[in-house]
Amino acid sequence: MRFVNQITAIAFVSILVSSACSNNSDPSSSPPTTVAHPPAEFVEGPCAKTPNPVPLLENARCGELLVPVNRTKEDSGTLRLAVAIVPSETQPPTKAPIVFLMGGPGQDGVTDPPINPDVPLNRDRDLILMGQRGNATSSSPLPCPEIFEFFAQRIGMAWNAESTRDAYVEAVKECHDRLAPTVDLSAFNSTESTDDLIDLRKALGLEKWNVFSHSYGTDLALIYMRQDADAIESIVFDGVTPPSVGALGWTWASARQAFDNMVKACEGQPACKERYPDLGATFIRLVNELEAKPITTTVNVEGVGDTKVVVDGGMLLNWFVPVATHLPKEFPSTVDELANGNAQPIASRWAEVWGHPERGVLHWGLTLSIWCREWIPFETAEQSMQQAEKEFPELPESVRAQAPQLPFLRDACEVWDVPKAPDSIRDITVSDIPSLVLSGTYDGQTGAVWGDYIAKDLSHSIVAVVPGAAHGVYAEPPCGAEIIASFFHNPEKPDTSCTDTTQLPAYDILPPR
Repeated sequence: MRFVNQITAIAFVSILVSSACSNNSDPSSSPPTTVAHPPAEFVEGPCAKTPNPVPLLENARCGELLVPVNRTKEDSGTLRLAVAIVPSETQPPTKAPIVFLMGGPGQDGVTDPPINPDVPLNRDRDLILMGQRGNATSSSPLPCPEIFEFFAQRIGMAWNAESTRDAYVEAVKECHDRLAPTVDLSAFNSTESTDDLIDLRKALGLEKWNVFSHSYGTDLALIYMRQDADAIESIVFDGVTPPSVGALGWTWASARQAFDNMVKACEGQPACKERYPDLGATFIRLVNELEAKPITTTVNVEGVGDTKVVVDGGMLLNWFVPVATHLPKEFPSTVDELANGNAQPIASRWAEVWGHPERGVLHWGLTLSIWCREWIPFETAEQSMQQAEKEFPELPESVRAQAPQLPFLRDACEVWDVPKAPDSIRDITVSDIPSLVLSGTYDGQTGAVWGDYIAKDLSHSIVAVVPGAAHGVYAEPPCGAEIIASFFHNPEKPDTSCTDTTQLPAYDILPPR
């Protein structure tokens, strides 16, 4: 199921903090100084091996981009990044290609390209895929199986407990200590990845291309726009993560917006309103009650067996943000079952998502190297808590203390030990490049609020919000994919009319007890 991969490869966002704008009088605000290296080279060869078949690669022209490991150091060595060029159906192509930037950070754009197969984009242009440095198809992948093993164990642990924090930090430390002796973790960051993109374009002999970005890929895209603007014909942002505000506190606005929209949708469906009155208040009450008195139950997970699950307030909120938003039909009935003492539906779904450590697709070494360098140093714990209190004042303090989907990240970054990024990484991108800013009303991870946030500085932007779509609007057929295709066909006047006709999914209505 695609939503499982999306949940385990999430890119998250946060609210504007006081450090968002750079201070140009501070030397640390400047981009890092690079040293001379040989030009990057694209070497044709076989397509990268992928854990699952990728139909797009069947006719692709493939190879590797050879780039420096660390452009700020002499003789840093070379990285090989997998590249796949999906040919245009029309030959020769009549339009400039599209390059795709995947999310996470840590999700590979070659093994899981963010392209909806139902709405082809390569009728008259090539599609370019590259695995970001540190991902599965690069010559220096940064997997952390220790973290996915912890996630499987966390199912049976209290979400916000100190013992849970300690177990997570230990898993992060084990991964760090395994990778750090042979890998320069400081070289895996958005600045180097931006230069990789520039090198790829030049190595392929392209003066112009278009960009599609998803989730963390939008963070990278906004940074890339500042460095290579003249080469970009048009750009799509799907599920926005602004680098100027990405941190823990940023997550709360997205969660609140999706929650309010999904509760309002129940009130707008007569059957749901009658069967599940006060859905929002019930959910908030349950978070508080379960945080004070958790429920422990056992569910059977296929391929794993009987699995202990702890349902507490923190778990309930974090079930909502990525799981319920991707499976919205189940939201009211699952909350109602829980309110009536039946924790099996939520526990089963939670264990299905997190109970298989071998399903982990995110390369957490890259994830942490970016978050701990570019997000965590730019926000204090107090600032994060202020945003939590602003969006969810009704929740217990222990739940507000941990950002949705990013619990104990600040603690993890202490042991991951990468240097803080220059302040310039947080600059706001101002541009007149034709841009599509795409969001979903049910996206609890990168809410539409952040699409509006970046659009105000993109003077040639069009904002489209798809009703009922969660994180990854490109994968929500048909509206999101159709808007994207329309935009790349005509960036000046894309057809966004489906946002007015798309119906919200009808909630499941279970018989009364």
